[in-house]
Amino acid sequence: MNIPNQPLNQKILKYLITVLIVVGSIWSASGLEITPDRIFSAPGKIWILISAMFPLDLSQEAIDRIVPKVAESLFIAWAGTVIGAIFSFPVSFLAANNVSLNSLSRMTKQVLNIIRAFPELILAFVLLPITGLGPLTGTLAVGIHSIGTLGKLSSEVIEGIDEGPLESIKSSGGSKLNELFFGVVPQVMPTITSYWLYRFEINLRASAVLGVVGAGGVGAELINQLRFRDFPRAGTVLVVTIAMVLIVDTISASIRRRIIKGREIKV
Repeated sequence: MNIPNQPLNQKILKYLITVLIVVGSIWSASGLEITPDRIFSAPGKIWILISAMFPLDLSQEAIDRIVPKVAESLFIAWAGTVIGAIFSFPVSFLAANNVSLNSLSRMTKQVLNIIRAFPELILAFVLLPITGLGPLTGTLAVGIHSIGTLGKLSSEVIEGIDEGPLESIKSSGGSKLNELFFGVVPQVMPTITSYWLYRFEINLRASAVLGVVGAGGVGAELINQLRFRDFPRAGTVLVVTIAMVLIVDTISASIRRRIIKGREIKV
């Protein structure tokens, strides 16, 4: 079977995109001052830093300081995810163009785009003068950014639903509210719930970084130990944080698989 040749304009476009990607990568590397010397010397410097962290500081004092901060990051991530889930769910229906007015959908999507344009760190900086130092700032920063991301993802899930159940409800005399509750929500909830869990994993990593700016979490403890050159205790912070992230990721991934695939039925 002969495969038809691509048209000339498609070939030109393909090569043009490839050239743009290569040129853009080289330009970005030069702007970041990435040189071969820095690349080749990086592994040795990383090894020096890692070797300075071992043996880890497993003293009772270190554990008493680190564990509450790690738990605080977990609480920030969970509370921020709950905020994002609660507020993004109704907003996603306004943003979906198949269940909302076109003008309202476009406006809502632009609002979600604006929210997503500000990373959690920037939101934390903005909120610090209002809410002050502490986990409340980190929770609000994570929650607000989650609204934008989850709202966007959820609206796309709603836009991809099967229209058949909605037409059946409409033909049987059901109202618009009946279509949403019995035709849309049952179809989208498994995927949206899995997105909530996945966002929780992302928020957990973000909450660990927010401590750097005083927004609570384990990041502040890590920066303090590095500032005072206490590398063994900094290593303990890193190991405990990585362990927490891996445990949460494993549990969350298992729950998401069960939600999407459902319980396996043995015959």
